[in-house]
Amino acid sequence: MKKTKSLYIAPLQESAGSVVVALGIMELLVHQMERVAYFRPIIESNEKRDSDIELILGRYGLSMNYEACFGYTLQEAESMIAQGGLNVLLETLLERFGELEREYDFVLIQGLSVTSFSSSLDFNLNLAIAKNIGASVVSVLSGKHRNASEMFEMIRLESHVVATEGCTHFATFVNRLDVACDHELRDSIEGFSFPIFCLPEYPELDKPTMQEIATALNAKRLFGSDEDMNRLVSHLRIAAMRVEHFLEQLQDGDLIITPGDRSDILLGTLVSTYSTEHPNASGILVTGGFEPSDYISGMIQNLSGVPLPMLATSDDTIETATKVLAVQAKLNAKNSRKVALAIGHFENHVDSQLFMERIEVTESQSVTPMMFAYRLFERARASIKHIVLPESNDDRILRATEIVLRRGAVKITLLGEEREILHRSATLGIDLHDVTIVDWQRSALKEEFAIRFYELRKEKGLTLEKARDSMNHLSYFATMMVYCGYVDGMVSGAIHTTQETILPALQVIKTRPDVSLVSSVFFMCLDTKVLVYGDCAINPDPNATELAQIAIASADTAKTFGIEPKVAMLSYSTGTSGKGAEVEKVREATRLVKIARPDLKIDGPIQYDAAVDSVVAAQKLPDSQVAGEANVLIFPDLNTGNNTYKAVQRSSGAVAIGPILQGLNRPVNDLSRGCLVEDIVNTVVITAIQAQKENR
Repeated sequence: MKKTKSLYIAPLQESAGSVVVALGIMELLVHQMERVAYFRPIIESNEKRDSDIELILGRYGLSMNYEACFGYTLQEAESMIAQGGLNVLLETLLERFGELEREYDFVLIQGLSVTSFSSSLDFNLNLAIAKNIGASVVSVLSGKHRNASEMFEMIRLESHVVATEGCTHFATFVNRLDVACDHELRDSIEGFSFPIFCLPEYPELDKPTMQEIATALNAKRLFGSDEDMNRLVSHLRIAAMRVEHFLEQLQDGDLIITPGDRSDILLGTLVSTYSTEHPNASGILVTGGFEPSDYISGMIQNLSGVPLPMLATSDDTIETATKVLAVQAKLNAKNSRKVALAIGHFENHVDSQLFMERIEVTESQSVTPMMFAYRLFERARASIKHIVLPESNDDRILRATEIVLRRGAVKITLLGEEREILHRSATLGIDLHDVTIVDWQRSALKEEFAIRFYELRKEKGLTLEKARDSMNHLSYFATMMVYCGYVDGMVSGAIHTTQETILPALQVIKTRPDVSLVSSVFFMCLDTKVLVYGDCAINPDPNATELAQIAIASADTAKTFGIEPKVAMLSYSTGTSGKGAEVEKVREATRLVKIARPDLKIDGPIQYDAAVDSVVAAQKLPDSQVAGEANVLIFPDLNTGNNTYKAVQRSSGAVAIGPILQGLNRPVNDLSRGCLVEDIVNTVVITAIQAQKENR
């Protein structure tokens, strides 16, 4: 069977949601192939940049410029067809497509909705293009406000049309289905020669953000950060009545539209946002060219922790509301939360394995940072584990929690007061409905944990009273949750120090029987490969025996995450060329690893360039199985390792994931206090994968 190298996404109705399908398919492709292209044969116009192209380029960083991603504008295409130039149009597009196909491993093509084209066209231009460039067709139907029998008939008809046009029908996506229709349709779509994937309606994806409204209305931003502008607007609320009556009608997600001189409405909305028992608006839009007075603005400016954006427009209230209602929700790369929702929705409802099997994809030997991150999620979803995040008072933790939950990779427990956590998440526009919250200060587990901690440490002089005091510390409580089996692992350190995270783990969870020390690795995600660096965070100056254990643990960690280890024991000399205590330490550590683990490919002492560069390796260690191909690099001390990982990270733009702790009986991992949301997400998923290994 010939391997599919291109797909043409053909939306058959307006607002069918083809961009969600394109995003989901691209998410699958870029994590299996090194070079993927995205192409739109026809875009709406050149008056502004195409939002779907901007989304895909921004999200995936494809090695394409904007102009290479499209062929013609709609006006240009229809003008050519009207003048008898259809063949010229198709030949030109085929030429453009051929260039992409030769340069890239796969080309994903997204057509315009058929409703965008002139009614004078008596054929489906998308199918004509797909047929002439030889791309298999992925059709997209809208199930909005349609029942199952109507959708079944639509699928049957579009299947006939695709076949009649002579196209290869790869799959059909039925998007935006009502829940009842979704279940009924799934039971009636057997017998087609192509798979049919059903995606139920996801209301949040159809809600505009404050930024989209601001852009569409050319509104002035008075208050609110860039992050705040990503809040979704669920309803419009025109505030023209007295404030007490207005507040009685306020709902979560409302956009408040009111004249700018209604200070009572503005302050009432802010008070409601502060209150833990009242709704949280998404934002305020003041009208009529009025802005809050300097005094009111000063009061708002001095408020802290209220992510409520406020916009201003010169239009009157009714005109403003009419314009807001016309704003269409879009996906864009800057709104990472909404993109995560869309990808999670796709992954939750589409059989990704079936889809990729139909492509018969040949997996690339290269591993990009995005491929590695995707494979982490896939591995975590294979056996979902439960991770506790004790630092729920950090917004980064809440944002990361939502992403992990949306991707269906890990179960999460947050420690804290439930009402405070849910209120804060609501003010941030975050949905945490699947999270478990434990109020550790009031939990009955505190006494159980104190007694068990006392039993573990009483021979070290710990009293029961001090054990109870320890359970007042978040890290100790969370660590005991791991030890007692209430959760499978812990991630902390966004607020607390490394010592506060690791010390309880060393005292309670302790090291595995075959390990005498805890060490760490970083996953260094370069452009086309992932290297494992150890130890760059824990052990200042390990001796030969300890260095050997670090190497073995790092090799096992690499294998856990799908990297076949080739271990390089780094030093300032290669082979037998160098002398000195440091070189001898590395040489002895290498010898000990070979005795303990003859199955491992390992070499040392070896310099970094000989370890990773095949040309240098051929000169210095021509007979080595590791030199030039090493992917697990063990540094002789913390000073060398820590400086090297930071130098590589900053100089090459590599993504550094870690430190990942190894050697503990159960997984506990430490975050940097300067970590990003993405760092937390990766560390949580890695911790879950470590828990899979520990539970085997």
